[in-house]
Amino acid sequence: MRRWRAALALGVALLGALTAGAAVPAESGLLDFQPDEVAQILHHGPWPPPLPRDPGNPLAGRPAAIALGQALFFDARLSPDGRLACASCHQPGQAFGDGRARAEGRAPLARNTPSLWNAAHQRWLGWDGAFDSLWSQALQPLRHAQEMAATAPAVQALLRGDAKLACAWRAATGAPPPGPPASAEADDDALMLTLARALGAYVGTLVSGRTAFDRFRDALARGDRRAAARYPLDAQRGLRLFIGRGQCSSCHSGPLFSNGEFADIGARFFSAPGVVDPGRHGGIAALQASPYNLLGPWARPTPPDEASRKTRHVVAQHRNFGEFKVPSLRNVALTAPYLHDGQLATLDEVLRHYADLNLDRLHADGEQILKPLRLSAGEQADLRAFLHSLSDAGATRWQLRPARRGAGRC
Repeated sequence: MRRWRAALALGVALLGALTAGAAVPAESGLLDFQPDEVAQILHHGPWPPPLPRDPGNPLAGRPAAIALGQALFFDARLSPDGRLACASCHQPGQAFGDGRARAEGRAPLARNTPSLWNAAHQRWLGWDGAFDSLWSQALQPLRHAQEMAATAPAVQALLRGDAKLACAWRAATGAPPPGPPASAEADDDALMLTLARALGAYVGTLVSGRTAFDRFRDALARGDRRAAARYPLDAQRGLRLFIGRGQCSSCHSGPLFSNGEFADIGARFFSAPGVVDPGRHGGIAALQASPYNLLGPWARPTPPDEASRKTRHVVAQHRNFGEFKVPSLRNVALTAPYLHDGQLATLDEVLRHYADLNLDRLHADGEQILKPLRLSAGEQADLRAFLHSLSDAGATRWQLRPARRGAGRC
């Protein structure tokens, strides 16, 4: 009883110290985090945040559409030769990436395959942000000649020739799969967009689990010093560097460890000899030209101003050339290689890139946040330990989920 009272008193004292603006006391197993550090740490949670719904997607959140999207995600028959499914590049055992430097579709592609974990929380989709919704992004690899190269007639034949898929389609959409032949290009669009919306509904459910960092962060939030002290000291030191001298949290902010925007970090952006990847600059142009963005006729129901405002007001600037998406760091230790084209093979290479940053490679009007960190070997090891603590133990052990209630029976 005395021990319990002492622990309770200590917890109350710590919580009082935090709310009063005092530092977390330095004890065995816990660094003396200062009030401003604690505030920054708490800003990276809680996890998971409320799940947003894919804007402009009438199928988002519907159990039957999620079940259909899951079935389609793993179905290689969507590609003409039955060789490629969405899951061919977004492999569950690879944290919904593929482990390659650059994606391999029907031909080698120019960019790295991003993980789909927590895609629903992304403000923009794609390394260049060319897509403003999950459903519009899903349409790109479906139709792209170098990726899945799916066609409306082939999809029609597949849906009508597979009783289970036909049943799942009816449950999700309220109508049977359309019959061939497509009467007009608009019919093709309608079919493929329904397919993409179902895929978007499914991908929107892929939310990663809690991590060692989340448990530490929440222990700090409730003033539980004993639980906080279970977080490894090297990860704590790495976290202090991350939010402090490294200024990593300036871009890798919030519960997702990403501000959802784009940055030039001094990495090369030649996708092949003499071929330049324009990054965000090209992504904005593609987004604005797309009939499938949130301002276009296919966003149904018409999204509220809040959802489409980002697309309405985005403007390409010269500085966007060579900028690429600031990726989420959740499960980052599981998603090598790194950067938009996989040019850095390991986390250690990423850390060395920032340690020895070449400022001459940054845009003249770029962010002034970045500077060479000049990390010691111990500091690099601490940062690596912290980044590993952002991994969800189940992120590479995903399994097919049973259909939810309301999905119908097929």
